Amino acid sequence: MNLVTVSGPPSSGKTAVILKTIDSFQKRGLEVGVVKFDCLYTDDDILYEKAGVKVKKGLSGSLCPDHYFVSNIEEVTQWGIKEGLDILITESAGLCNRCSPYVKSVTAVCVIDNLSGINTPKKIGPMLKSADIVIITKGDIVSQAEREVFASRVNTVNPGASIMHVNGLTGQGAYELSTLLYDEKVEVKTLVGEKLRFSMPSALCSYCLGETRIGESYQMGNVRKIDMEEKKKRS
Repeated sequence: MNLVTVSGPPSSGKTAVILKTIDSFQKRGLEVGVVKFDCLYTDDDILYEKAGVKVKKGLSGSLCPDHYFVSNIEEVTQWGIKEGLDILITESAGLCNRCSPYVKSVTAVCVIDNLSGINTPKKIGPMLKSADIVIITKGDIVSQAEREVFASRVNTVNPGASIMHVNGLTGQGAYELSTLLYDEKVEVKTLVGEKLRFSMPSALCSYCLGETRIGESYQMGNVRKIDMEEKKKRS
């Protein structure tokens, strides 16, 4: 079974791109499954079911969705193998630009859209920087010049990635993407012992553990403060 991890900021078009890519897989006779990771709510599983795709969803609730992903990815992998899938696609919530759900041995795809802002590639962090493939969406809404500038910014951040333009509405580019995501020679049997490409945030603070009160006396663990005095000197 092949395994692919798809991440990206909210509303960048991840689900639409995945659905169009799955259509290309199905036309080739491949059995595809999806596991959708999110925080509080998602109905994307219904869209996948309508497309005839085996799907599971996991909601992290109060936990970081990417930590939740890593804690469950081995069980997810074994589910895909048990279901006899040729390719299993995991879709992350993509809320934290500091986290990255990528595993070193698993193909990593980042989806980012042209409308997110010209400087967005610099802000996303390891989710974009450590991806194998970067998909740029919503190119039909901006000019050719804007598409080229945005793609150039993405290339600056991650020069080693394959950059593709995919239209989640028409499916343009989805077939080409599908050829990069599936390799019949690859067979994932377990992820036990595999490593992430990038570490999660380094420690816990009191707010991670449920604290709601504001003030220094309530702040424990890994706390970082702005240097306000330095700011005054510069102003």
